[in-house]
Amino acid sequence: MMRQFLLGAAAALGLAGPALAQMPASLPPGPKVTIVAVTQPLPTQPQMVRVDVPYLREQMAARTGGRIEVQLSSHAERNLSGTELVRLVRSGQADIGASTLSTLSGDVPILDGVDLAGLAPDIATAKRIAEAMLPVVNRDLERFGARLMIIYPFPAQVVYCRAPFASFADLRGRKIRTFGNSLVDFFTAFGAQPVSIGFPEVYSALERGVVDCAITGTGSGVAARWPEVTTHISNLPVSWALAGYMVNLAWWNRLDPAVRSFMEGTFREMSDKQWELGDAATRDGIDCAIGNAAACRIHTLSTRPMTEVPATPADRAALREILEKTVLPGFIRRCGARCGEVFNQVIAPIAGVRAGG
Repeated sequence: MMRQFLLGAAAALGLAGPALAQMPASLPPGPKVTIVAVTQPLPTQPQMVRVDVPYLREQMAARTGGRIEVQLSSHAERNLSGTELVRLVRSGQADIGASTLSTLSGDVPILDGVDLAGLAPDIATAKRIAEAMLPVVNRDLERFGARLMIIYPFPAQVVYCRAPFASFADLRGRKIRTFGNSLVDFFTAFGAQPVSIGFPEVYSALERGVVDCAITGTGSGVAARWPEVTTHISNLPVSWALAGYMVNLAWWNRLDPAVRSFMEGTFREMSDKQWELGDAATRDGIDCAIGNAAACRIHTLSTRPMTEVPATPADRAALREILEKTVLPGFIRRCGARCGEVFNQVIAPIAGVRAGG
């Protein structure tokens, strides 16, 4: 039954394999289409500057002779936290919305399983899991009148700390800013004290000692000037803050088929660029944080170089053990038995870890 569910999901959505072609070079003449898109948290993020603005705002208009116009804005410009994106898209206030899966999982719990703490030790594994789960999670999202077109990564999520540490074992007892249920479970298992703080407030929380450490993307921390208030940065990816571009399904189905095909190609090209950026930005963020000017090309070089903390074999082993014994069981308790079945059918063959043993 579960196999039929998975195959049916892929067939019904038409999102498996090569269905998303590259963006066509042009679009046949027709009525003008104006699209409202709310994507990245900040207008200055590389994901916005290097991908969304060129593809959605600039190339879309240029390649269609102005037939498609995208009114693009960031969460910050719309005064949004990101948690509202499913409802924003569902209600038709935005045709396209993008946010992290952990943020969207409040409405659709199965999304949390795509990017559990400790699940993907590298970005290649994260990509395989994301592509395999896309048609499956869309079965749940469609009940909300929305559909994820692609899933993409931010840079690896790593730990920044105000005081030295040599391994994750040293984080015991420290207050660590986290986000999402699986990161809370992960750091609790390490003996740390997870603290929920919105990203814009983390800098001051670190500066004042409200928290001892915080987790975010390697480049995101640099962009937010965390090297000014922290001294050590881990290079061990705990998760990838996977995110997705979501469309209003009723709006999508009403589009001219030629426009829909054009949009599918656009999303496919954007997916390639976002995965390339996530990979390059991961190491770049660390190099910028530690003051390696020769390798700092995407983010801003820190004027207060940090110390890089290399991942130890014990750290990697603990990451896997906590995933199996704490993080994965916690996800299934929150999401339900069906999520465990889906995990074992789709993710386990890629990640090499099964729910329930």
